[in-house]
Amino acid sequence: MTLKSNDLVGRVHRRSAERLRDLCCANRGTFIKVGQHLGALDYLLPEEYTSTLKVLHSSAPQSSMEEIRQVIREDLGKELSDLFVSFEERPQGAASLAQVHKAVLHDGRTVALKIQHPKVQTQSSKDIMVMEVLLKAIHWLFPDFAFMWLVEEAKKNMPLELDFLNEGHNAEKVASMLAHFPFLKVPMIHWDLSTKRILTMEFIEGGQVNDKNYMKEHDINVNEISENLGKLYSEMIFVHGFVHCDPHPGNVLVRKCPQSKKMEIVLLDHGLYQALQPDFRLNYCRLWMSLIKGDMSGVERYSRRLGAGDLYPLFACVLTARSWDAVNAGISSVPVTHAEDVEIRTNAALYLPQISDLLNRVPRQMLLLLKTNDLLRGIETTLQTRAASSSFINMSRCCIRAMARHKRSRAQSRRRRLQIALTESLSLWKLSVYELFLWVRGSMLARWLAALLPPFLH
Repeated sequence: MTLKSNDLVGRVHRRSAERLRDLCCANRGTFIKVGQHLGALDYLLPEEYTSTLKVLHSSAPQSSMEEIRQVIREDLGKELSDLFVSFEERPQGAASLAQVHKAVLHDGRTVALKIQHPKVQTQSSKDIMVMEVLLKAIHWLFPDFAFMWLVEEAKKNMPLELDFLNEGHNAEKVASMLAHFPFLKVPMIHWDLSTKRILTMEFIEGGQVNDKNYMKEHDINVNEISENLGKLYSEMIFVHGFVHCDPHPGNVLVRKCPQSKKMEIVLLDHGLYQALQPDFRLNYCRLWMSLIKGDMSGVERYSRRLGAGDLYPLFACVLTARSWDAVNAGISSVPVTHAEDVEIRTNAALYLPQISDLLNRVPRQMLLLLKTNDLLRGIETTLQTRAASSSFINMSRCCIRAMARHKRSRAQSRRRRLQIALTESLSLWKLSVYELFLWVRGSMLARWLAALLPPFLH
């Protein structure tokens, strides 16, 4: 393609993406939710679409104050003044299904109320039916366009996301599950003021995880944030198989704890979780270990087990957002380059039918994991910490623990369990030694460069 034709295609993509965004905003609810999902498909859609649709995460239409009062009246049976000393009419944020308001209880505690848009419940099933008809019509006209999995995911996930009591239970479960991470903060739920359409929780202030200026102003280490976020998600995915699937920047805040002054990650919006089947989780573990090490026979074997079939090379590239050359070399040993990112976007357009076929082949659990991977990768790209060695070390550590736990559960004798425990400890020790080596090498390089620089540059 010539430069002129590339520019023309880019303008057409931008215009179409803006029309799609406006359509989502006009129809609200489910349409915005699907638009947000499309905005996370960096490996599949042109940049003009993903950058335009990403605004739906933070700029969704708002419900009026009268509508908010009506929902509270219907669900809690009282007026605002009976429940709160003060209630901020301007929402802290508005999303596809709800908006969040700050309020103060009569006992002085500050809370955040997540209040569902009043017409979402009744409208969502109609929206999904309309989408299904439209996608079938488009697929009939353009057979390569096979995106029915979007509708299937919406049908399955929308009822869960519309039940805020389910979200509250998910929040408590993940807080308990990851309680050993002192840097994680999950808002406490006020059950006496919560219903299926209203979730009242502890109010926590912080900056969005992609806000580098906020982190600089509050002396928060970007690398530490990225590393700890990787630890959280590696633990959720590989060890527990219970995964928060909507980590866009508005749902992940960072702050300095007012009491300890230590860095914290605040995880919000617990409506969408994926519970991974044990066999799926273990094969996913083995696949990532193979990808990190560049074990191509393992990449093929476990990709096939996860449903990719002969499209396993494409699957490995989609999963890692890396080129086939990088996958062959082992993704932990090859740094990400701008040229590689351009190559991936170009190939995504060329292989759209195959990618569409792949997404229809893999287990439904994989679709939410791909979305989660893309959102986390977007955060790492913004923080400029993508493909850091620490993230691969943390993933490896969790995979080793997950595999050892699985083997122990099947061991018949005490001797075998002891052998597994020793092998696990040795593997984790090797990782720690390697991590120490990388740290020492980095420190020595920094001192060496400092010694070489002229005094006036220090």
